[in-house]
This record gives sequence, structure tokens and C-alpha cells, in this order.
Amino acid sequence: MSIVSTDINIKEIEEKVFSGERLSREDGIALYNCNDILALGRLARHVKEKKTGNYAYFNVNRHINLTNVCVSRCKFCAFSADKGDAHAYTMTLDEALGRALEAPALGATELHIVSGLHPDLPFDYYLEVISECRKALPDIHIQAFTAVEIDYFAQITAFSIREVLQKLKDAGLGSMPGGGAEIFSGRVRGLTCEKKASGEEWLEVMRTAHGLGLKSNATMLYGHVETIEERVDHLITLRELQDETGGFQSFIPLPFHPDNTELTGISKTTAFDEIKTFAVARLMLDNFDHVKAFWIMVGLKLAQLSLDFGVDDLDGTVVEEKITKSAGAQTGESIEKDELINLIKDAGRTPVERDTLYNILKVYED
Repeated sequence: MSIVSTDINIKEIEEKVFSGERLSREDGIALYNCNDILALGRLARHVKEKKTGNYAYFNVNRHINLTNVCVSRCKFCAFSADKGDAHAYTMTLDEALGRALEAPALGATELHIVSGLHPDLPFDYYLEVISECRKALPDIHIQAFTAVEIDYFAQITAFSIREVLQKLKDAGLGSMPGGGAEIFSGRVRGLTCEKKASGEEWLEVMRTAHGLGLKSNATMLYGHVETIEERVDHLITLRELQDETGGFQSFIPLPFHPDNTELTGISKTTAFDEIKTFAVARLMLDNFDHVKAFWIMVGLKLAQLSLDFGVDDLDGTVVEEKITKSAGAQTGESIEKDELINLIKDAGRTPVERDTLYNILKVYED
């Protein structure tokens, strides 16, 4: 009995999903055009449960945004500032280390460090942040610097991408976040973020990082000027690189928040679009183990609901994330671990506390 739609394309997709066959670009577009959201959820849930059973993961992490000064000034970013702006800031090494030293008291197993592309800070500053955090907190995993930042570090030094990554790894870098991917389409990047690394450059940084043994995440910022076709192409491009390297751990769809950006005329994404995007991502990215709902961006209630639409990870406690808050996100800057556990249990899932590399630390069985 069909669980989806009488539409012939969707029936064919259903058959592919249950037989484990890879979905095509046309399938991805058809999924986005299907409004039977509950049926899409059942398909995505089937794939999720084949991969990670009833588990829903989270970790305890501490975010550190070193500076909001950025030469890129992307149109969709509300966080960045010019050097002379009243709200511009740059942490000293001691300030960054002070934030990091708060992590043990929070029970954190991860430092998550990202920032703007500062015109004056030398690469040695970033190296020193990583090395000092590693010396002070040898047992905490450091996930830091998007592929865009790595590309920028290569621009301001005489080092290659590989050399930049190796130096950071030697200093204590453990893995990379997935930010800066946005939408890979050159058309979209030309309209929204023409000064930052191209889609091809982002992919090459990740290819190099994975070759050095550094795991990473991957993202997609959607809901601004991109088309459905460009979203699907983005997913397929990530899938192709994952086929090549196997270095991506999770995929994180990020809905665009227009407040305080240069794209304020664009409406916010709807809950329907956000839930559908989780499901489509889970179905298209067959070689990704995890799909994450970053609750700071989608809200706690929708993040909880996403656990029925292919998501198996709610990120973590976060603590002091500034980038999304700058764009008008109404969520808090952190959440208590017990609240995350209760949200997961209430959704009928088993909470699993993990470290950054998805080693299981504790399963919260009833």
C-alpha cells in the first residue's frame, strides 16, 4: 500500500526509498513540490531509523565568536560589522580564553569557534587561540573555523589551504563546522555574498580537510534568493563530495533570518518549508549519517517536531551563539541539558549525549 501520494513521481520515489536506491535531481525537485508533508515525514523517518534507530543526539558545547568585523559583509548576514562601527568587537586572546575556560563548569565537551573575516588580525592570532585553548583544556574537542575562514587565512598568508589546515590541526583543531556553504550556485553567491569564497572554493577546503583526517559538518542557508532547483543541486553537490571523501558527519539546513540584513524585504521561511527541507535533505543525502536541526535557528518547538521528519540531532546546549541572534532569532542563547533531554523524550525518541565526533557518552533510557 502506498504511503505517499497518487502522483506517479512520488510513488516512484517511495519505491526507491524502500529499496535503498539513490534519488535523482528530478526526485529531489518532486519532493519539494509534494505538499503531503506527513507522507514525506514517513519516508524521511524510515531512512533516519535505518541509520540511527530511535536515537536523537545532542552535545554540550560552548560557542565563541571571536569577532564580528568582516570584510565580506554578505547581504544575508546581520552579525558582521565594519571596523569603525559602534557595535564592532574583537576579542583579545585573554578574552577568548576566558570564554573557553567557562566550558568545564558547563559540562561542555566541545568548543565551537567561528568569527568574521577581520581585515587586520594575523593568522597567528587564530593559531594562538586554538593552541592556548588546547593547552588549557586538553580534554575538550575544538571545532573551529568554517571553510570560508580557512580560505581567508590562506589569502592573508603565503600558505596553501593544506598548510593552513595542517598548522591549525597541529595547534589543536579537532574538526570543522559546516558554515559558509550557503547555496553553492554562482548566481546566488553573486547576489548575496560575492566577496567570500565561492562554492567551489568551499568544497576544495572541505576536500583538503577531509584528506587530512579532519571531520566536518555541512550546511545550506536557504529561504532567500535561491530556487528549489538550486537547493537540490546544493544537496547533490554535497552528496558527491561525501562519496569522494566520507568526511562529513552531519548536514544542517539553516533557514534564512532576514531581520537586520540587507535582504529585509524577503519573508521568513515558513514552518512548512523548514520541515519539508529537513525531510528532503534526509532523503537526498543517503551517505550522510546525521541530519541536524540547529534549534537556535528553527526554534525549540520546530526542532522537536523535526525528530519525526528525518532529523536525529538537535546540536547542543550552544551557550552564547551570536550570529543568528543578530538576525532576530527569538530563541535564547543557550539551553540546559535537562531541557534538551526532556524535549527529545517527549518526542518519543531516546536522548543520546555525544561528543563532537559522535562517540556516545551516555544514553538516557527511561
